[in-house]
Amino acid sequence: MQHYELTIDKILDHAAKWCSGREVISADAGKVMQRVSYSELRTRSNHLSGALKALGLKHGDRVGTLAWNTLDHFEMYFAIMGAGYVCHTLNPRFTVAHLVAIINEAQDRILAAASNLLPLVAKI
Repeated sequence: MQHYELTIDKILDHAAKWCSGREVISADAGKVMQRVSYSELRTRSNHLSGALKALGLKHGDRVGTLAWNTLDHFEMYFAIMGAGYVCHTLNPRFTVAHLVAIINEAQDRILAAASNLLPLVAKI
């Protein structure tokens, strides 16, 4: 019997292999915003994993994510955990003081943020 780690990236690998053409759809108020196949999602997440590794992160490091529920955040979620890091999601609705305290307590090594939240990031 072959041993497999049950990690989140394995779920995406399975979907890319067996349902590669199926789409993940991002919508807002019923309007389709983005579409991507599982195969594309896996490729994009793997590229992001490589970019995270290039930043010098070590296995188990925490990566804070400050983003809305979007396809980009979904890709980052898989990328972080697929590379062996801990995905620490942050709520953009929290106050700056709360976010700073949470980030410091978690000892996030880096923060991945949505571009439309950069004014909030600047305050953090």
